[in-house]
Amino acid sequence: MTAVPDPASSLPAADDFHVFDTTLRDGAQREGINLTVADKLAIARHLDDFGVGYIEGGWPGANPRDTEFFERARDEITFRHARLVAFGATRKAGVAAADDPQVAALLASGAPVITLVAKAHDRHVELALRTTLEENLAMVRDTVAHLRAQGRRVFVDCEHFFDGYRANPGYALDVVRAAHQAGAEVVVLCDTNGGMLPAQVGTVVAAVLAATGARLGIHAQDDTGCAVANTLAAVDAGATHVQCTANGYGERVGNANLFPVVAALELKYGREVLPAGALAEMTRISHAIAEVVNLTPSTHQPYVGVSAFAHKAGLHASAIKVDPDLYQHIDPERVGNTMRMLVSDMAGRASIELKGKELGYDLTGDRDLAGRVVERVKERELAGYTYEAADASFELLLRDEVTGAATRFFRVESWRTIVEQRPDGVQVNEATVKLWAKGERIIATGEGNGPVDALDRALRVGLERIYPQLARMELVDYKVRIVEGRHGTRSTTRVLVSTSDGGEYAGARSASVEGGGGRRAGEWSTVGVGGNVIAASWQALDDAYTYGLLRAGLEPPRD
Repeated sequence: MTAVPDPASSLPAADDFHVFDTTLRDGAQREGINLTVADKLAIARHLDDFGVGYIEGGWPGANPRDTEFFERARDEITFRHARLVAFGATRKAGVAAADDPQVAALLASGAPVITLVAKAHDRHVELALRTTLEENLAMVRDTVAHLRAQGRRVFVDCEHFFDGYRANPGYALDVVRAAHQAGAEVVVLCDTNGGMLPAQVGTVVAAVLAATGARLGIHAQDDTGCAVANTLAAVDAGATHVQCTANGYGERVGNANLFPVVAALELKYGREVLPAGALAEMTRISHAIAEVVNLTPSTHQPYVGVSAFAHKAGLHASAIKVDPDLYQHIDPERVGNTMRMLVSDMAGRASIELKGKELGYDLTGDRDLAGRVVERVKERELAGYTYEAADASFELLLRDEVTGAATRFFRVESWRTIVEQRPDGVQVNEATVKLWAKGERIIATGEGNGPVDALDRALRVGLERIYPQLARMELVDYKVRIVEGRHGTRSTTRVLVSTSDGGEYAGARSASVEGGGGRRAGEWSTVGVGGNVIAASWQALDDAYTYGLLRAGLEPPRD
């Protein structure tokens, strides 16, 4: 078997600290994630763009999908920063490494770096592998030596290391020594069950480093909610290799999250672990990978979440107006995120002024205007509205106060919906709207997949001839919440609607709809509140299309 040259061997990046990503292998074990080969290739490109040093692509030979990934990655991706890593196990007990088909599959993958998983807990050796402790050490030594002889770089993951060290520290250290002495560049201490705490991790890593002299890495699961903290504790104790997954994806509750780990290393520790300028792409990369795996990005994720730099309290807003650093631990632009001011019943004048500035309205010279907006917001939020998740509805409210007139492109005379359940089980949903637009009375009817969809279609039927820009707009998300639960079916209903024009009118309007603190360009959210879901939905739709026409560069008729 001939050696495969490392395609990244000429990269200028220093190798004294490893950022190792295992999203494609360990992260893919998260419930709800099922990656195709195309998905894995797309994620690998994003991770390489971000500048991680190593991308673990999967277990070639263990399943056809991972084998195909390595075959296609060789031909389809030219890595600029990362080295591709294949994952596999040590040889089987009683089989020579050179004769083990699984070890051969690792070599056939063409990956320049191979990570071997080895048992470091004596009970796992005897009960799971069903072999002797000495044979397990031989399996580690033989497989590492064989792969090194074939020209591969080798890392060894010591599975269940921390639990094994607690039960039998002598044997756990023997496994580390066996891997290190056979030629493994890094021996990774794995908190496989995720039960460790930072102080414990730091103590063990320091002890293992002193006892073995091996280069150590850390692989932390998040079962105690401490995976990021445990990873940083290991770094404090001397580890120079961190294994993480994008957005913390992984089995059970997940792995150490790549993005807060890297941000902490760069911004808090002062370590340059990424290429210059890469950190500013972090929010984009996080959201792009979430799109590929088809999971909604976590809004409250540190550094990259939509809410990571969102401020709601009036006290915070007053301070931020003086200096944003008073309530932010970093400048959000350093990680590609933005500060957002949330408008709610907690808002004061400072919040309104900052939010108005964000939307392109300068309220600093008009305290009465800002005060009126504050009172309107508080009054409406008391009635069940929420503006922190509906920037477009808030901007319409603000615009009405600034201009002194309602922003409306059409006037509603009436609307109604009919839901007909037929004996054959077919349900028909029909809506009729009566509108006035540009001096013309319009009556339009629509059918849809539910009464709200029927209303949406009727509204489009009636208005698209007069406002053709509506044809480019579509409802992309719809949420319903009962605001006051104790009244049961008589409770107040709140509806949030997200609408998109696909970025078509991005140049016509530069307010919060562009990016929206993490929202896709060309998308905006509106809110409606009513005694039933249809009435609340109508309000949200009315605001959605009114805002969309403003975004398209139109101005409402004066009359």
